[in-house]
Amino acid sequence: MEALFAALEGTALAQTLRSSRWIYAGVNAAHIFGVALLVGSVVPLNLRLLGLWRGVSREAAVRVLAPVAAAGLVLALLTGPLLFSIRAREYSAVGFLQLKLAFIAVGVLSTLALCRTHGFLLRDAPRARLAGHAVLSLVCWPGALVCGRLIAFAGD
Repeated sequence: MEALFAALEGTALAQTLRSSRWIYAGVNAAHIFGVALLVGSVVPLNLRLLGLWRGVSREAAVRVLAPVAAAGLVLALLTGPLLFSIRAREYSAVGFLQLKLAFIAVGVLSTLALCRTHGFLLRDAPRARLAGHAVLSLVCWPGALVCGRLIAFAGD
């Protein structure tokens, strides 16, 4: 794996990111924006699934917030590996990164399983299943955000 990470760090893209303050800042800002869209929409959506804001239909909340969350996830997934590439060997050893990736995997897989079973709008999903998913999601996505931030402080 060490050789793979070293090769990743040696790519032209990784070298450009390391040498250009503004390109790196742009990619970093895009990653933060993606995470903000994701967590900023997942939290209220899951709170709605837990029973808050009953005046807003579950279907309306899903229709508005799920695509925003998906767009944020896509943006974060596109930019995260770019940020990783600049110090792949160093970051790969950081436990917070490994935990972040686990949170992301569980969050994505649980959402895909829920939508596959009950459809995108979750019309026939039982309340207990929605509540369980919401709690898991409220652990995974903020957990990924916190772990991502802590990567910068690992080793200090």
